[in-house]
Amino acid sequence: MKIHFIGIGGIGLSGIARLLQSYDNEISGSDIKETTLTKTLQSEGMKITIPHNESAINNQDLVIYTAVTKQDNSELLKAKQLGIKTLSRREALEMIVKNKKVYSVCGAHGKSTTSAILASILKDTNALIGAESKDFKSNCRVKNSDVLVFEADESDGSFVDSNPYCAIVTNAEPEHMEFYNYDYELFYKHYEDFINKADKKVLCSDDEFLASQNGDKVSIKDIKNIQYQLVDNLPKTTFEFLGETFEVYGFGEHIALDAALAIKAALNEISLSEIKENIKSYKGIKKRFDILQNSDDFAIIDDYAHHPTEIKATLQSAFKFAELKNIDKVIAIWQPHKYSRTIDNLESFIECFEGVDELIILPVWSAGEDKKEIDFKELFKRYNPTFADKIITKQNEIIINEKSYKNGLIIGFGAGDITYQLRG
Repeated sequence: MKIHFIGIGGIGLSGIARLLQSYDNEISGSDIKETTLTKTLQSEGMKITIPHNESAINNQDLVIYTAVTKQDNSELLKAKQLGIKTLSRREALEMIVKNKKVYSVCGAHGKSTTSAILASILKDTNALIGAESKDFKSNCRVKNSDVLVFEADESDGSFVDSNPYCAIVTNAEPEHMEFYNYDYELFYKHYEDFINKADKKVLCSDDEFLASQNGDKVSIKDIKNIQYQLVDNLPKTTFEFLGETFEVYGFGEHIALDAALAIKAALNEISLSEIKENIKSYKGIKKRFDILQNSDDFAIIDDYAHHPTEIKATLQSAFKFAELKNIDKVIAIWQPHKYSRTIDNLESFIECFEGVDELIILPVWSAGEDKKEIDFKELFKRYNPTFADKIITKQNEIIINEKSYKNGLIIGFGAGDITYQLRG
């Protein structure tokens, strides 16, 4: 088939495009602006149109569009005018997973890491995750297997449609509540439906809701002797679980917990000894504690965390990393993501940066939302924050408002374009 993707530059849709291209479909796509990812997709043989333009739609058999695509999008209108079948990403998902034995990972936090670790452990399976694994250097891996490791998405409720053979849930903290109309009963009903669809269930029982559900449970209390070390100047966590000692890339109790969930799920396919060996292939994922520069007294880390729970956990990893490298200053750069999320979690955002030596706040990345007034200067005054429109990254240096930072650990948080600014 000839398939066109509207919003192909998104991490979720690009993975689906790659998977369908591997099945000998002819893929094209479009997005608002050119990025490293759209350039990569083009180099992989996909025809990419930047920005959206109705001329991109001609003789395709199918158009798949991302959840944020507006109904007046010119390409979507053209497809309907020509009678081309259109599917939302959620609708297309059912078609993609229906014949697979799906290990479906979801949760408000940690699902990308857990999915990527599980994909490294189950090295001979297909994988479709919401981040770029540094193990197989993509968000998509295709193997001759009926098993699919899949990162499911609760932001639009589509995780319920992921055909889970094994449901792995890291936590069920309320998030993306605008989609659920702030109806908590509806929110938890989606999780119940997802879990109940699966033959196998691996749930983090540290979450109160998940503790009440049926399934195999994993708790941080089950994990013993967690230790952190630098190996070749990179962060590694070792821990004991199920009577074995494991080593995994990254720092933090949350990393050990994500890994334990993946290990428990993988036991449905392979032995514990194989898991122990295969997990060493996991090298982290792009934009999750992603170390961009790393010298003796200076480091830059990029992290996708855009919720206070994620920021707080990742900062603990950053403090440990700085301690082991003998770096005495941690500077956080925060690009708030969406006005709705910032307002919904305002008190937690104010608290989560506790312990940083300096806080730099960039403008809100709206993700298409209408602007709302938030008095960051007053609300975050305890940190005496610096406000900047952008950051400039060079080798062993970051420049903010013409001030040069040449030492310390600098960690950026956000799901907007901060990742490109940190990469220069």
